[in-house]
Amino acid sequence: MSNALLLLLALGFGLAGWLAARAKAWSFRKGGASRLAALPSYHGWYVALWVVVPMILFISAWGVIAPGLVMQSVLGDPAASGLPAFGFQRQAILSEAQAAASGAARAVFNSAAAPLVEPFREAMRRYDLIGLAVTLVIGFAAGAFAWLRLRPDFTARTRVERAVMALLILASLVAILTTLGIFVSLVFETARFFGMVSPSDFLFGTFWGPDPMSSAETPDGSRYGAIPLFWGTLYIGAIIAMIVAIPLGLMSAIYLTQYAPARLRSWVKPALEILAGVPTVVYGYFAALTVAPAIRDAAVAVGIANASSESALAAGLVMGVMIIPFVSSMADDSIAAVPAAMRDGSLALGATRSETIRRVIVPAALPGIVAGIMLAVSRAIGETMIVVMAASTAARLTANPLEAMTTVTVQIVAMLTGEGSFDHPATLSAFALGFVLFLVTLALNFIALRVVKRFREAYE
Repeated sequence: MSNALLLLLALGFGLAGWLAARAKAWSFRKGGASRLAALPSYHGWYVALWVVVPMILFISAWGVIAPGLVMQSVLGDPAASGLPAFGFQRQAILSEAQAAASGAARAVFNSAAAPLVEPFREAMRRYDLIGLAVTLVIGFAAGAFAWLRLRPDFTARTRVERAVMALLILASLVAILTTLGIFVSLVFETARFFGMVSPSDFLFGTFWGPDPMSSAETPDGSRYGAIPLFWGTLYIGAIIAMIVAIPLGLMSAIYLTQYAPARLRSWVKPALEILAGVPTVVYGYFAALTVAPAIRDAAVAVGIANASSESALAAGLVMGVMIIPFVSSMADDSIAAVPAAMRDGSLALGATRSETIRRVIVPAALPGIVAGIMLAVSRAIGETMIVVMAASTAARLTANPLEAMTTVTVQIVAMLTGEGSFDHPATLSAFALGFVLFLVTLALNFIALRVVKRFREAYE
């Protein structure tokens, strides 16, 4: 029995417990109880939570434990005595037999896997029955425990609200624990990389050219200089793209909130936000097939003979167009949230509409505008597809926007999708790059929070 069916069974038991507990609470009132300490629905939710939560916890744990028990049972069967001791071939045979036993595959192609199909099927059936039986026992036991506690003066509402509060706290911790897990994994792998390559060579070197085929024991630290990658990331994502996105996004937000008629705004604003939903690969095709050749032709027309069809300028321009909605939407919402009394007061004192926008509305909306800009920067420096298709994968330290360039994220993908071992410094360098990118994004978020806090205190 699959975990999905067990979950449906748990929900069914919970519904039955809810109905039975609510009926019992109503019987208290009919039996002469003058006043219940909680509504009958809270009694029902109390029993339902006691039934569903333990069952779901067991089902989740059993989903992790059962495959190992099935594998141990099969390996203990005499039919598994002819398996290879170790290696990929052994795992392939077991996986093929397991797929055939579970119904994921119609038959086995390896003759060595055929004798293992029936042991797998029997082990799966046995542990499915065990899991079902234990799930039912837990559901009945937990439901009976909660059922016996119901009485007229039972504070079911308080217990249910505490359970809901615990659930909300757990949900709020998911993001924190996920971030902590990412940080710990990056720190661990980065420490391994810096054990092979000097941090000074990595952080201050100006040549990037890892060799995945070189010896992992004596890597050449001079080939792991990440300055060209950091520069390419900042140049494309934080300079060129922002030169496009910030003015266009901010001016479009000002126009839509202060000048545009309501009918035009109702059409233009959704159309502008559609840009955020376009897949990045589409932007990459547009940059590679349209923007990059146009920039090359324009450069040749003005006398630049060595202009490349892959350039930082092409990637940065298209990336800037892609993140316009991030700037525009946040600025639009912030400007619209400025109290009308501030605008009306400025106009009443004789200021023109443009002066009111420059000196009153934009400063008052600055926290939201800065938050949108920082969000756009974080999105830009993490972009990969546009850079791969329009700016090449060549790590180059140059200020010429017409030359090929690459970013940190592109190299992370290149290092992790190759055939190198995870113990090789070329592969581990991806984690070091990711750690630096994580710190940069975290610093941008802190800067945004500080700016927002400062100006929000000034205008509240």
